[in-house]
Amino acid sequence: MMHPLNLSLRVSALLLSLGLATTACTNDGNDPGVEYAPEMYESIPYDPLSQTHFNTVNSFGINERTPANGTVPRGKLNYFDHIPKDSVRMAERLLHNPFPYTKANLEEGKVLYTRICSHCHGEQGDGQGPVGLKFKGVPNYSAGAYKTMNDGHIYHVIEWGRNRMMPHGSIVNPEERWKIAMYVRVLQRGEGPDALSKLVAKGPTSIANDSTEMTDRTNQAPVGQAQAGTGSETPGEGKTKATNGTSN
Repeated sequence: MMHPLNLSLRVSALLLSLGLATTACTNDGNDPGVEYAPEMYESIPYDPLSQTHFNTVNSFGINERTPANGTVPRGKLNYFDHIPKDSVRMAERLLHNPFPYTKANLEEGKVLYTRICSHCHGEQGDGQGPVGLKFKGVPNYSAGAYKTMNDGHIYHVIEWGRNRMMPHGSIVNPEERWKIAMYVRVLQRGEGPDALSKLVAKGPTSIANDSTEMTDRTNQAPVGQAQAGTGSETPGEGKTKATNGTSN
């Protein structure tokens, strides 16, 4: 004969399982049903991007807090150059590319440009990418004033956008922006991607009129860095030392 206590425990377990099954099976496909011991997978400490209840401590009832005014996230100092988004002429004067024009940097710039920019600006830099063909007005880098944009100008436009171009500062870090700017300087010659290998092969004499010298220690004698901390002999470069360049 079964002990009454043992029988009652079995009946209770059966009723509990039936209750849970009934509750969990609903007509609403978005309803997860009853969560058993949610503390096992929901963080009890505050998690900025996850919460299950209204936060009674922090403002607005959320776990995330608005950063204090004037602060910069750790490791993101070089993302900010303190030049207003509408001050592209200031960027031309004050921002200098701290990276040398090496073959490796140019090739990385080409990869980044192809991945992020070519759908609008085209592989040749002529504004004939798939998006550029549909939405007119994408510039041709080798025509008019676009042909003379220096590294600082290009960097600033990548960061903040201009006209119909949206900002890309959150997509590419400062180092990647400079390398894309290098490759845009290649496309300014109107020869498409082929100009990259030509510039590397010919050396610094091929870009004597550019605002930044090229350095490739594999194919030519070194000519120094990309004039990051010195003034330029060409107009529009300014004399301020580089303020960006790392992605730390």
